[in-house]
Order: sequence, then C-alpha cells, then structure tokens
Amino acid sequence: MNVTFQSDVFPLFHPKETDDLKDPCPVFDGSIWHMFGSAGTVTTETWTLFHATAEQIDGPWAEHDPVVLPINGSGIAAPGVIFADGVFHMFVQTEFMRPGGRIEHAVSNDGFTWVVLPPAIVSVVGSAEHGIYDPHPAEIRGVKYMVYSAMPKFDRVPQPDIYLARSATNSWFGPWERVGKILDHSDVPHHNHRDDPDYEWGIEGGQLVELPDGRVLLNATCFLPTGERGTRQRVFFAIADDVEGPYRTVGPILTPAERGENGHSTVIIQDNELMLFYQSRVEATCHRWRYGIARCDLAHAIAA
Repeated sequence: MNVTFQSDVFPLFHPKETDDLKDPCPVFDGSIWHMFGSAGTVTTETWTLFHATAEQIDGPWAEHDPVVLPINGSGIAAPGVIFADGVFHMFVQTEFMRPGGRIEHAVSNDGFTWVVLPPAIVSVVGSAEHGIYDPHPAEIRGVKYMVYSAMPKFDRVPQPDIYLARSATNSWFGPWERVGKILDHSDVPHHNHRDDPDYEWGIEGGQLVELPDGRVLLNATCFLPTGERGTRQRVFFAIADDVEGPYRTVGPILTPAERGENGHSTVIIQDNELMLFYQSRVEATCHRWRYGIARCDLAHAIAA
C-alpha cells in the first residue's frame, strides 16, 4: 500500500470556545454530515463531546451544543459513531487512566438527543484490559466489530495496544465478545519501544475499514521512537487479509508541514477517494489540537 496524499485542508474549522479539538469522527446520516469528537483541554484533560454538522463533507461546518450523556467518568471522550438503519450508535470511553472504565453505548435518531444503553464493554481489573478506551465501530464483510485500545495495570506511562470485539448477535446492540489483541507494540517498528527510557505512549485511536479489494485497513496512532516530545505522534496504516490479522504496517502516512504532530483519525472512503480526518497541532495553531482533512486516490493507495 502506497499512500500519497494529493491535498491537505487544515485546519478544518476553528471551534468557538475550546482550547483543543481532538478525535474527529465524521458520520453521514443520508442527508447531512455530522462531526463528533472531543472538545476541551489537554492541560487538565477536561472534555465535552463535540458535535457539528455540514451539508458537504468538507464543510462549512456549523458547531452545535456539546452532546451531554448521563454517564459518569473522568475521561468521557473519543466517541466512535456509526449510522445504521436510521439510528446513530455512539460508543464512548469513560476512563482510561483508572480501573473500572467502561465503553458506553448511546443511541440517537437525529444525532442531537441521545439515550444511554447498558455498557458495551467493561474493563477487567488486573487483566490485559485493565484500562480500555478509544472505541470505534466497524462492519467488515458483513460482521459488526468494535476496535479499541486496552492496557494492563500500569505503574508508569500507559502502554496500550489495539484490541477487537465482535457483536455476538451481529447487531450494534451487542452483546460484545472479546476477540483479543490484534496489534502489539512489537508489530510496529516505527513506534517507541516499551523499554525506552524516553517512552511516550502506546498505540491508540484504532479504526477498521474494509477496502474494495477485500483487505482490511487498520488506521491508528503511534509515537515515533525519536524526536522531541510534541513532535512524535503520527497517524499510521496497517493492512491485513483478515480482520484479526496479522497486520503489516505501512508506516506513518502523514508528515506535518511544520513542527508538530498528528494523530487519532477517521478514514472515509467515498467515490474512489480515501479521506482522512485527523487531529493535528502545529505552530500555526499555537500547538492547540485542531482538525484537518487529507485526501488520496484510493486506486493508487491500494495498488501495492
């Protein structure tokens, strides 16, 4: 897979009253586009659930009041949303730095008013999934999955890997069966190693996409093994013949135009074009996180 982005729109828009805008997740409901994400500040890790709409996928976007869900948690953020059969399904983290976190499930008919259902996945304290976060739903070959980040109990900087769950009923309502880890630190040579004294963070922000040729694209975030802090986060792609892997990384696919970094992103495939909605912070944004779009021709991207 050889990804060459032909255009880069950045920033996508400027939020009204927030320091940082992260975790973009665009969703089309058949009439308009919805953008969900995390709005807040990395200074205190305080977040609300961002919501905007647009008639066209590249805007202009109208920002709305944050989505408010009646759930508890200190890290309610990073929503993964899908629209199916007239219903929005949102999967959202509640914690990731603490045990007992949940991936909550909420539904909506319009993207504005939400009803919270029982949690989709709950962390297993003391296990390899002691902490869970960054959920994203995906349908691969007609089967409904959820990809997410998980990590064991930690006594240093968290070290998440990418995990997978499958719907036992092949419905977005679950229940969800854990499949297990599908990508480990050791599978990603351009990611910092666990034993590195300057280790920064683990693999996160996963998304699965079925490609037209039947292969599976894993879109995720890594941290480069070298460089200054604040310049090492990168979007990367990995490819597999099967949803459970093994995945072969094709490396970081988006280089910042200036000093900075990019990460947690969502791929949309439309009209033979691959569009990447990503978060980035650079000098031009005063190192505040903002959204951007990058595009490439899908035929050239999957030729390898």
